[in-house]
Amino acid sequence: MILRSDLQVIAEMVPEQARVLDLGCGDGDLLDFLVRQKRVKGSGIEISEAGVMACVRRGLSVRQGYLQEGLADYPDGLLDVVVLSQTLPFLSRPGEVLQEMLRVGQQAVVSFPNWGYWRCRLEYLVNGRVPQAPDFEQRWDDDRRWQWFTVADFEDLCRTLGVTIENKVFLSGNWRIDWGENWRSRTAVYRLRI
Repeated sequence: MILRSDLQVIAEMVPEQARVLDLGCGDGDLLDFLVRQKRVKGSGIEISEAGVMACVRRGLSVRQGYLQEGLADYPDGLLDVVVLSQTLPFLSRPGEVLQEMLRVGQQAVVSFPNWGYWRCRLEYLVNGRVPQAPDFEQRWDDDRRWQWFTVADFEDLCRTLGVTIENKVFLSGNWRIDWGENWRSRTAVYRLRI
């Protein structure tokens, strides 16, 4: 199975045989890969019925629910890693979810689209409209509400919350970016710890 580029990076950050919770796991591509290739003990939470059904067909342990409510059911320190890929822009209280992820897990791995990417900046400047982030399917007026933020915004949030950034990888498509990440990267992946 070939994973999306940010999911490949996330998979690299998850240790073998870890206890993993995948929040907003969609159709289960990442969770399935981790269970089969890295032998993790994994489960997921997904809001869409179609996503849950796709996961169940793959034999994955996934329950339907809202992330912001679902994490309250988990005791402190139960898991090794909690993953949140491409879901952060849809959360109304992202800081609270990050804190809950790090309460439940020893580490959190988060990926998100970077609206600081130069093409987004140019589109906003030239057209005066909210840009559609690369590698991100939803438009601003789609059903699900989302908020746009940059790599710099995310790092400010981590500082405010007292969250330690252990590792970060910036992507432009399938290429890793090693400088100018706030304006050159389309997608960011962070591994976090309290």
